[in-house]
Amino acid sequence: MTITAAMVKELRDRTGVGMTKCKEALEASGGSVEEAISFLRKQGAASAVKKAGREAKEGKIAFAENGSTIAVVEVAAETDFVANNERFVEFLNDVVNEAAKSNPADLESFLAQKLSKDPSMTIEDYRTTIVQAIGENIQVKRVITFEKAPNKSFGVYSHLGGKIVTVVEIEGSDQAEQVAKDVAMHAAATAPEYLSPEKVPSEIVEREKDVARGQVEGKPANIIDKIIEGKLRAFYDQICLLNQKFIKDDSVTVAQFVEKNAKESGSPLKVVNFLRWNIGEG
Repeated sequence: MTITAAMVKELRDRTGVGMTKCKEALEASGGSVEEAISFLRKQGAASAVKKAGREAKEGKIAFAENGSTIAVVEVAAETDFVANNERFVEFLNDVVNEAAKSNPADLESFLAQKLSKDPSMTIEDYRTTIVQAIGENIQVKRVITFEKAPNKSFGVYSHLGGKIVTVVEIEGSDQAEQVAKDVAMHAAATAPEYLSPEKVPSEIVEREKDVARGQVEGKPANIIDKIIEGKLRAFYDQICLLNQKFIKDDSVTVAQFVEKNAKESGSPLKVVNFLRWNIGEG
């Protein structure tokens, strides 16, 4: 029987087990989801399967870095109490350090890789042992890495004990870490959705224009376009990181803050990327 992506997803949703193991279980069980669940339980994922029906909305986000890479990982739990458990925190730290070492391409390949401190198990196997030990549904939800370079600076900021983590990447110098961290702190507080107006999807821009048109019905035709442009600029100022008023000095935008530091340092600093993760949104 052909094992489809939908079958694998269903089994993963019901068990919380990684997609690779789900596919293996379905193949070994002739495509039967119920038999695949039994197969996974027999393979030692029993507690993980039993607990995975509960929704994991709490947890923590952590980051780790070495000389070449910065990694960010979100691990979810069912309760905030468990998210502060020593075993959970140890697991989170182990996992995020693994990500910084291996720079994984995606979550599935990351879960399938061998654990450095115990090569007899994968990271997914390690997760299963934590579920069995703690008794809650623990999930590695997201992983991302950033590669360092001689002309780049990164700022990382963790807020509310790992509930929010932001990363800001600046090109032009490797000596602008504090500038990047200030912008990362700003992003944690203001929750921008896009880097700049150019990054906002065209369908969202058109939707905002349509809303603006509805608000100016009956106005003279010669000023409608100017009003719409003004409303669009205000929209960008709300959702785009570089357009927002800088939280430490609202007399300048984030872009102007970076530009000011570029002039002072003599380096052509430019924010090229940012990340803002909030626990539970992934």
